[in-house]
Amino acid sequence: MATKRAVNNLLALAVLSVIVQRPMHRYEIAATLRAHGKDRDMDIKWGSLYTVVQNMEKAGFLEIIGSERDGARPERVIYRITDAGRAEMADWTRELLAAPEPEHHRFTAGLSILAVLPPDEVIELLGVRVAALERTIATTRAELAALVLPRLFLVETEYGLAMLEAEARWARSLRDELAAGTFEGLESWRQWHVDGMLAEQIPALGERGDN
Repeated sequence: MATKRAVNNLLALAVLSVIVQRPMHRYEIAATLRAHGKDRDMDIKWGSLYTVVQNMEKAGFLEIIGSERDGARPERVIYRITDAGRAEMADWTRELLAAPEPEHHRFTAGLSILAVLPPDEVIELLGVRVAALERTIATTRAELAALVLPRLFLVETEYGLAMLEAEARWARSLRDELAAGTFEGLESWRQWHVDGMLAEQIPALGERGDN
Protein backbone atom coordinates (compact mmCIF):
# COMPACT_ATOMS: atom_id res chain seq x y z
CA MET A 1 0.00 0.00 0.00
CA ALA A 2 1.26 3.46 -0.90
CA THR A 3 2.43 5.67 1.94
CA LYS A 4 0.18 8.62 2.77
CA ARG A 5 2.50 11.54 2.15
CA ALA A 6 2.40 15.12 3.37
CA VAL A 7 2.43 16.31 -0.25
CA ASN A 8 0.95 13.43 -2.25
CA ASN A 9 1.57 14.72 -5.77
CA LEU A 10 4.26 13.35 -8.08
CA LEU A 11 5.08 16.91 -9.06
CA ALA A 12 6.53 17.24 -5.54
CA LEU A 13 8.91 14.37 -6.20
CA ALA A 14 9.88 15.91 -9.53
CA VAL A 15 10.63 19.21 -7.76
CA LEU A 16 12.79 17.44 -5.18
CA SER A 17 14.67 15.62 -7.96
CA VAL A 18 15.86 18.90 -9.51
CA ILE A 19 16.16 21.23 -6.52
CA VAL A 20 18.50 18.72 -4.87
CA GLN A 21 21.09 20.00 -7.37
CA ARG A 22 21.08 23.59 -6.05
CA PRO A 23 18.75 26.24 -4.59
CA MET A 24 16.22 27.55 -7.13
CA HIS A 25 13.21 29.81 -7.48
CA ARG A 26 9.96 28.45 -8.92
CA TYR A 27 10.60 29.67 -12.46
CA GLU A 28 13.99 27.96 -12.49
CA ILE A 29 12.44 24.79 -11.05
CA ALA A 30 9.88 24.74 -13.90
CA ALA A 31 12.54 25.42 -16.56
CA THR A 32 14.79 22.65 -15.19
CA LEU A 33 11.92 20.16 -15.06
CA ARG A 34 11.11 20.88 -18.70
CA ALA A 35 14.78 20.69 -19.71
CA HIS A 36 15.07 17.29 -18.02
CA GLY A 37 11.88 16.04 -19.70
CA LYS A 38 10.17 15.30 -16.38
CA ASP A 39 6.81 16.19 -17.93
CA ARG A 40 7.22 13.04 -20.08
CA ASP A 41 8.01 10.84 -17.07
CA MET A 42 5.35 12.13 -14.67
CA ASP A 43 1.84 13.58 -14.94
CA ILE A 44 2.86 17.18 -14.28
CA LYS A 45 0.21 19.89 -14.08
CA TRP A 46 2.23 23.08 -14.35
CA GLY A 47 -0.57 25.22 -12.93
CA SER A 48 -0.21 23.52 -9.55
CA LEU A 49 3.55 24.15 -9.21
CA TYR A 50 3.09 27.22 -7.00
CA THR A 51 0.81 25.35 -4.59
CA VAL A 52 3.00 22.23 -4.53
CA VAL A 53 6.15 24.23 -3.72
CA GLN A 54 4.28 26.16 -1.04
CA ASN A 55 2.96 22.94 0.53
CA MET A 56 6.42 21.37 0.44
CA GLU A 57 7.82 24.37 2.31
CA LYS A 58 5.06 24.02 4.92
CA ALA A 59 5.84 20.28 5.24
CA GLY A 60 9.50 21.05 5.88
CA PHE A 61 10.82 19.53 2.63
CA LEU A 62 11.95 22.91 1.28
CA GLU A 63 13.13 26.06 3.03
CA ILE A 64 13.36 29.65 1.90
CA ILE A 65 16.90 30.99 1.86
CA GLY A 66 16.36 34.37 0.22
CA SER A 67 14.95 36.13 -2.80
CA GLU A 68 16.09 37.95 -5.91
CA ARG A 69 14.69 40.58 -8.25
CA ASP A 70 15.46 40.89 -11.96
CA GLY A 71 14.70 44.44 -13.09
CA ALA A 72 11.00 45.23 -12.89
CA ARG A 73 9.98 41.60 -12.50
CA PRO A 74 8.32 40.44 -9.26
CA GLU A 75 10.61 39.27 -6.48
CA ARG A 76 11.45 35.59 -6.74
CA VAL A 77 11.69 33.46 -3.60
CA ILE A 78 14.61 31.02 -3.59
CA TYR A 79 14.17 27.56 -2.05
CA ARG A 80 16.55 24.77 -1.14
CA ILE A 81 15.94 21.18 -0.15
CA THR A 82 16.09 20.23 3.53
CA ASP A 83 17.31 17.02 5.14
CA ALA A 84 13.65 16.04 5.52
CA GLY A 85 13.18 16.69 1.80
CA ARG A 86 16.13 14.47 0.90
CA ALA A 87 14.74 11.70 3.10
CA GLU A 88 11.28 12.08 1.53
CA MET A 89 12.74 11.94 -1.98
CA ALA A 90 14.68 8.75 -1.22
CA ASP A 91 11.76 7.04 0.55
CA TRP A 92 9.30 7.93 -2.21
CA THR A 93 11.69 6.64 -4.88
CA ARG A 94 12.09 3.35 -2.99
CA GLU A 95 8.31 2.95 -2.87
CA LEU A 96 7.84 3.70 -6.57
CA LEU A 97 10.50 1.17 -7.56
CA ALA A 98 9.47 -1.65 -5.21
CA ALA A 99 5.69 -1.45 -4.72
CA PRO A 100 3.41 -2.06 -7.75
CA GLU A 101 0.30 0.10 -7.76
CA PRO A 102 -2.70 -0.10 -10.10
CA GLU A 103 -2.45 2.57 -12.79
CA HIS A 104 -5.47 3.56 -14.84
CA HIS A 105 -4.82 3.52 -18.57
CA ARG A 106 -7.09 5.07 -21.21
CA PHE A 107 -6.55 2.07 -23.48
CA THR A 108 -7.73 -0.27 -20.73
CA ALA A 109 -10.89 1.84 -20.35
CA GLY A 110 -11.59 1.47 -24.06
CA LEU A 111 -10.94 -2.28 -24.01
CA SER A 112 -13.34 -2.70 -21.08
CA ILE A 113 -16.28 -1.60 -23.29
CA LEU A 114 -14.93 -2.94 -26.58
CA ALA A 115 -18.24 -4.63 -27.41
CA VAL A 116 -20.07 -1.33 -27.98
CA LEU A 117 -18.36 -1.17 -31.39
CA PRO A 118 -18.74 -3.75 -34.18
CA PRO A 119 -15.70 -6.03 -34.68
CA ASP A 120 -14.80 -4.67 -38.11
CA GLU A 121 -14.54 -1.15 -36.74
CA VAL A 122 -12.40 -2.38 -33.85
CA ILE A 123 -10.04 -4.06 -36.34
CA GLU A 124 -9.63 -0.73 -38.15
CA LEU A 125 -9.13 1.25 -34.92
CA LEU A 126 -6.54 -1.19 -33.61
CA GLY A 127 -4.69 -0.84 -36.90
CA VAL A 128 -4.64 2.94 -36.44
CA ARG A 129 -3.34 2.51 -32.89
CA VAL A 130 -0.61 0.06 -33.91
CA ALA A 131 0.56 2.42 -36.66
CA ALA A 132 0.71 5.33 -34.19
CA LEU A 133 2.59 3.21 -31.66
CA GLU A 134 5.09 2.12 -34.32
CA ARG A 135 5.78 5.77 -35.20
CA THR A 136 6.32 6.63 -31.54
CA ILE A 137 8.57 3.60 -31.07
CA ALA A 138 10.70 4.60 -34.07
CA THR A 139 11.00 8.18 -32.78
CA THR A 140 11.91 7.01 -29.27
CA ARG A 141 14.54 4.61 -30.60
CA ALA A 142 16.09 7.40 -32.66
CA GLU A 143 16.11 9.75 -29.66
CA LEU A 144 17.77 7.11 -27.49
CA ALA A 145 20.42 6.44 -30.12
CA ALA A 146 21.20 10.16 -30.39
CA LEU A 147 21.54 10.79 -26.65
CA VAL A 148 25.05 10.82 -25.24
CA LEU A 149 24.30 10.13 -21.60
CA PRO A 150 25.18 7.40 -19.11
CA ARG A 151 22.56 4.64 -19.18
CA LEU A 152 21.72 5.50 -15.56
CA PHE A 153 19.91 8.59 -16.86
CA LEU A 154 18.11 6.79 -19.67
CA VAL A 155 16.47 3.84 -17.92
CA GLU A 156 13.05 5.53 -17.71
CA THR A 157 13.13 6.06 -21.50
CA GLU A 158 14.17 2.42 -21.99
CA TYR A 159 11.24 1.31 -19.83
CA GLY A 160 8.83 3.54 -21.73
CA LEU A 161 10.07 2.08 -25.01
CA ALA A 162 9.64 -1.47 -23.71
CA MET A 163 6.05 -0.70 -22.65
CA LEU A 164 5.27 0.81 -26.05
CA GLU A 165 6.70 -2.26 -27.81
CA ALA A 166 4.70 -4.62 -25.56
CA GLU A 167 1.49 -2.68 -26.16
CA ALA A 168 2.08 -2.66 -29.92
CA ARG A 169 2.66 -6.44 -29.95
CA TRP A 170 -0.49 -7.09 -27.93
CA ALA A 171 -2.71 -4.72 -29.93
CA ARG A 172 -1.37 -6.17 -33.20
CA SER A 173 -2.09 -9.70 -31.95
CA LEU A 174 -5.67 -8.79 -30.99
CA ARG A 175 -6.25 -7.09 -34.35
CA ASP A 176 -4.88 -10.14 -36.18
CA GLU A 177 -7.14 -12.51 -34.20
CA LEU A 178 -10.19 -10.43 -35.06
CA ALA A 179 -9.20 -10.12 -38.71
CA ALA A 180 -8.56 -13.88 -38.98
CA GLY A 181 -11.84 -14.73 -37.30
CA THR A 182 -10.17 -16.77 -34.54
CA PHE A 183 -11.25 -14.53 -31.65
CA GLU A 184 -13.61 -16.50 -29.37
CA GLY A 185 -17.21 -15.26 -29.53
CA LEU A 186 -16.55 -13.07 -32.58
CA GLU A 187 -19.64 -14.16 -34.52
CA SER A 188 -21.93 -13.61 -31.53
CA TRP A 189 -20.41 -10.16 -31.03
CA ARG A 190 -20.96 -9.32 -34.71
CA GLN A 191 -24.54 -10.65 -34.59
CA TRP A 192 -25.42 -8.49 -31.57
CA HIS A 193 -24.80 -5.44 -33.71
CA VAL A 194 -26.75 -6.87 -36.64
CA ASP A 195 -29.76 -7.71 -34.42
CA GLY A 196 -29.54 -4.59 -32.25
CA MET A 197 -29.21 -6.75 -29.11
CA LEU A 198 -26.06 -5.10 -27.73
CA ALA A 199 -27.85 -3.29 -24.89
CA GLU A 200 -29.04 -6.64 -23.56
CA GLN A 201 -25.54 -8.14 -23.69
CA ILE A 202 -23.48 -5.36 -22.09
CA PRO A 203 -24.56 -6.07 -18.46
CA ALA A 204 -23.64 -9.72 -18.90
CA LEU A 205 -20.25 -8.74 -20.29
CA GLY A 206 -19.51 -6.65 -17.19
CA GLU A 207 -20.37 -9.39 -14.68
CA ARG A 208 -17.14 -11.01 -13.49
CA GLY A 209 -18.38 -12.61 -10.32
CA ASP A 210 -16.07 -10.55 -8.09
CA ASN A 211 -18.65 -8.30 -6.47
